[in-house]
Amino acid sequence: MQDALARVRSQLGKEHDILISGRALKGSGTFASLNPSHPQEIVGHHQRATVEQARQAVEATFAYFPTWSATPVEQRIQLLVRAAALLRERKSEFNAWLILEAGKNWVEAEADTCEAIDFCEYYARRMERHATPEALVQMPGERDTMRYLPLGVGIVIPPWNFPLAILVGMATAALVCGNTVVIKPSSDTPTIAVKFAELLLDAGFPPECFAFLPGSGAAIGDALVSHPRTRFISFTGSRDVGLHINQLAAQPVKGQIWIKRVIAEMGGKDAIVVDSEADLDAAAAGVVASAYGFQGQKCSACSRAIVDASLYDAFLEKVKARVERLRVGPADEFGFDMGPVINERARRTILEYIAAGKAEGRLITGGDSAPGDGFLLQPTVIADIDVTARIFQEEIFGPVLAVTKARDFEDALELANATEYGLTGAVYSRNPRKIQAAKDRFFVGNLYINRKCTGAMVGAHPFGGFNMSGTDSKAGGPDYLLQFLQAKSIAEKI
Repeated sequence: MQDALARVRSQLGKEHDILISGRALKGSGTFASLNPSHPQEIVGHHQRATVEQARQAVEATFAYFPTWSATPVEQRIQLLVRAAALLRERKSEFNAWLILEAGKNWVEAEADTCEAIDFCEYYARRMERHATPEALVQMPGERDTMRYLPLGVGIVIPPWNFPLAILVGMATAALVCGNTVVIKPSSDTPTIAVKFAELLLDAGFPPECFAFLPGSGAAIGDALVSHPRTRFISFTGSRDVGLHINQLAAQPVKGQIWIKRVIAEMGGKDAIVVDSEADLDAAAAGVVASAYGFQGQKCSACSRAIVDASLYDAFLEKVKARVERLRVGPADEFGFDMGPVINERARRTILEYIAAGKAEGRLITGGDSAPGDGFLLQPTVIADIDVTARIFQEEIFGPVLAVTKARDFEDALELANATEYGLTGAVYSRNPRKIQAAKDRFFVGNLYINRKCTGAMVGAHPFGGFNMSGTDSKAGGPDYLLQFLQAKSIAEKI
């Protein structure tokens, strides 16, 4: 990793272009991507794409769609397996980009890259199955079959917090199904996205099957979503942006002949319930790992601990001790548990939430910035939080844990469900009856029993949530590719 960091650092500060049909283009200007551990360090300069270039990107990828969709599925699968092999060969290099541009520590960067590899391998194998659908009931005198067809051009809008894994998962799922895509990366992590675009080309994907379009979402996002040739939008990000995309996509425009699909993952306000019959040490360890991994900047992060009254004080003592052992520092230095949050705006917003939390509850530990020149924050615990409090209800996306006391297990489940989100959750309990109650009535897309609520594994934990957490698309699961396909039933008289 030290060697990879040195190699990547030698590439910092370069200017990267828009890519449309393999052509490198300039935008209306450039913007800089910064290293959140050392904000004076510029990771890359990127183009500001224009609305006209957004239209060109959709139209160019639409023009290539008939060719790409007619490419034999076996060939598309082979290209994706090749991309996985290249990611594996360059794992340390991609880890280094994640460390320097996203502020992930070494462990979190490794997990991000490995998940990207898993998405490629898993979706390649799932596409093999969809290429030969399950046999239908055969009517007498007929040959009855069903085949899956690609949709068309999709807009892929990944987040900055998993700038490789989620980008790779969304883009490769669409591509292996035979769709073409326009990739609109986050402006906080565009260099990681352009490195993935380069990897697709190295793996043999035709340059016409995708476009790379950096720039402000506010400037070009609506043009991409509302274009009549856009067939689907795959988005991961905030609730408000996701709702805006969904609303805009639902409005047909002149020349549009389909209902656009929206595949959206929009965040969470995730809770871990600690029952009176829990293993308290395991629960404290799971809560801390879930709340402060990657500085709490995960839609799956535990931002609420709901604890039975009988264990409440003991739980706070154990969590406080664990949190105060966490080391905060620059992500590129090995051994820190927490690195920076993504940018100065995020740090200010999180500090505002901490100030609100101090007024709403009792500060246990943390509560301020951490020393260093990066966007560093102390891991923070605030106790005695009521269900109506802002930090109980609103997604903070930072290293802040709200702790709430529950009368009993039933009360804890009610509190856990008392949010507009429904992404992940966990329950610590030794009681099988209570565990079954959680399986039945804890309303989240990903429920974990006696383990942390982060770290979904491709193939084992299909990921996606309910309510305002999104469309429950279940990324990394057996049904995910169906989001990017449409079924055609054929009945032939014989």
